Amino acid sequence: MAHYESNIREPLLLGKKTYHQITEDVARPVEGKANKYWWMLLTLSVIAWIWGIWCMAYCVGRGIGTWGLNRTIFWGWDITNFVWWIGIGHAGTLISAVLCLFRQRWRLTINRSAEAMTIFAVMCAAIFPVLHMGRPWLAYFVFPLPNQFGSLWVNFNSPLLWDVFAISTYFTVSLVFWYLGLIPDFAMIRDRAVSKGRKLFYKLLSFGWSGRAKDWQRYEEVSLVLAGIATPLVFSVHSIVSSDFATGVVRGWHSTIYPPYFVAGAIFSGMAMVLTLVIIGRKVLNLEEYITIQHIDTMNRVMLTMGAVVGIAYFVEFFMAWYSGDPNESFIYLSWNNAKGVYGWAFWSLIICNMALPQLLWVKKFRRNLYITFILSIVINIGMWFERFCIIVTDLYRDYIPSDWTYYSPTYVEVGTYVGTIGMFFTFFLVFARWFPFIAQAELKTTLKATGDLYHNPPRQLPRKEEVLMPQNA
Repeated sequence: MAHYESNIREPLLLGKKTYHQITEDVARPVEGKANKYWWMLLTLSVIAWIWGIWCMAYCVGRGIGTWGLNRTIFWGWDITNFVWWIGIGHAGTLISAVLCLFRQRWRLTINRSAEAMTIFAVMCAAIFPVLHMGRPWLAYFVFPLPNQFGSLWVNFNSPLLWDVFAISTYFTVSLVFWYLGLIPDFAMIRDRAVSKGRKLFYKLLSFGWSGRAKDWQRYEEVSLVLAGIATPLVFSVHSIVSSDFATGVVRGWHSTIYPPYFVAGAIFSGMAMVLTLVIIGRKVLNLEEYITIQHIDTMNRVMLTMGAVVGIAYFVEFFMAWYSGDPNESFIYLSWNNAKGVYGWAFWSLIICNMALPQLLWVKKFRRNLYITFILSIVINIGMWFERFCIIVTDLYRDYIPSDWTYYSPTYVEVGTYVGTIGMFFTFFLVFARWFPFIAQAELKTTLKATGDLYHNPPRQLPRKEEVLMPQNA
């Protein structure tokens, strides 16, 4: 009888780490001085953020007329950027909550940065609907609160209101989940602090964590409860965002495939952004032995899977346009309106970035190459931005009345606002990486003996073909 044995899995922690060495390596970026790469990235991010703040202030002062919107295209870069940022935030909850419930060990070195990415991305996304209101000082009208006009309530039937509740819930749960995981690490920095100011700062953040068994018991219980609550949010939040489109009567929008399609696309773009951040983080913070090639390979596999789901959704959209026989749907999907129209450049950018180039990840050599992965992660997020742009703009600029057909181009105010949110996102992320532990060292130590190369046995070799075919009693 033939016997087959699989090789031992590759270790997730390199460098023969001990428990004390993990503490030293995780605390070093927080306790030491920032290197030149951190300062260079922070400078660029702050400059972009300042430009964005100026554009936002100019927009509020002069009005939405500073944007390139018109009576045909009432949604443009603003809602495109909103959906794009919400999508980026999805991978954080996926890695933190869903993979936590499935006990996936490879998440432990990247979950902290993914959770922080979620919070900062949602903060960036919230800017665009508020600005789109035209009177951001009245933004509190979206909440069912008493106001100066008496018994005036929001329209609970509007999917735009669903966004308010879904995103605020999503942000709150993600923030609590992220902060809960930081508490043991704050206590570790507190106990190592030398200066009184630093010790007091991290003492307040650690909420009196003592490391007793009772603390860990409550920590585990609350973590599982929050993971169970956050898991449905992965599917609900972007499903609700897609309802902004699916419940409309605009051709190309009213489609029942939008909720699962948007969720898959959100995880696809979010995982790409996680890869971008962890590749930068492992270089800037010298964490190559913690965020290994095996982590990059695994995330690439997840991203490739979700990219395949997105590709199937593209195919279904075109198939249903043909199968339904609806001339309006055919005009959007089956005519050369997209491919050869004035927005053909956006359509083909979407196809190349989201469908063609990610196929390189089928090759193991490319999946484990940091340079190719980094470039692809950026390319995929560019493609996902073009996907949202095509959904919004190319379905609006040719409406039901040909006399209204028009071309949309963004103004420098829209471009500056978008660039400003990117600067804001990376500024917050770099400050987080400087003052908060980048890796959840307390959780990582629980799997050191299972994932560290110090405790790994030498990999067993697969039997040769002759040995496999040889009978046991030979």
